[in-house]
Amino acid sequence: MASAGSSLGGGEAERPHPRPFLIGVSGGTASGKSTVCEKIMELLGQNEVDHHQRKLIILSQDRFYKVLTAEQKAKALKGQYNFDHPGAFDNDLMHTTLKNIVEGKTVEVPTYDFVTHSRLAETTVVYPADVVLFEGILVFYNQDIRDMFHLRLFVDTDSDVRLSRRVLRDMKRGRDLEQILTQYTTFVKPAFEEFCLPTKKYADVIIPRGVDNMVAINLIVQHIQDILNGDICKWQRGAMNGHGRTYKRSFPEQAEGSTMLIASKRSHLESSSRPH
Repeated sequence: MASAGSSLGGGEAERPHPRPFLIGVSGGTASGKSTVCEKIMELLGQNEVDHHQRKLIILSQDRFYKVLTAEQKAKALKGQYNFDHPGAFDNDLMHTTLKNIVEGKTVEVPTYDFVTHSRLAETTVVYPADVVLFEGILVFYNQDIRDMFHLRLFVDTDSDVRLSRRVLRDMKRGRDLEQILTQYTTFVKPAFEEFCLPTKKYADVIIPRGVDNMVAINLIVQHIQDILNGDICKWQRGAMNGHGRTYKRSFPEQAEGSTMLIASKRSHLESSSRPH
């Protein structure tokens, strides 16, 4: 079996495939990044399609946590390891994997177990697709990775909402409340403010309230639908300008009923209560 992040050689895997449109989706812990991605996939009808045939796929940065030493794993099991720090991720493997995906190759990606804090032996095969959604708390932190995205989304959700979601999620993973809250105040909240929140300025589109903001979701879905329908000449021309970035679209300021798109400006649909 090929190593995680490597491309698979031979036969079906090496058939030419158009270069995919790569979308980065960032935001704080439990902001609703994966839920937004899943809603986009659902609205495009791709969740019912076989993995081999999907035109849109979702990949999580969480798959690229580093393999922990015995000492680090012991700390992690006690809630004393900082998983929200940029150094917790295997950025080299992440970059190599995304590079192979952008080149239209079939790749294997790691599988991470959040209960045991371990990278599992089995990997997941990711087949070429027209659009790739890559979500995670720090997907915009590393410049080499950030510059690979053709479109950058930031899910902006109130900090109290994110904390309540994180508590519920981690309790389902078998952790006790005191450990969860200690980890949040010691690592998660400071790391968000130091590493994640500053990357919001790199976003082309900011989505307040996550999946509850269906105006924003529908506009993004329409943009992706245009790409899937072959209307991709604009971003292809933009790719010739140096960084493979497309033109920027934005949503009107808190216009709940509007579907207008404004070109050449970053989105400023800010939430009424900024995180932290």
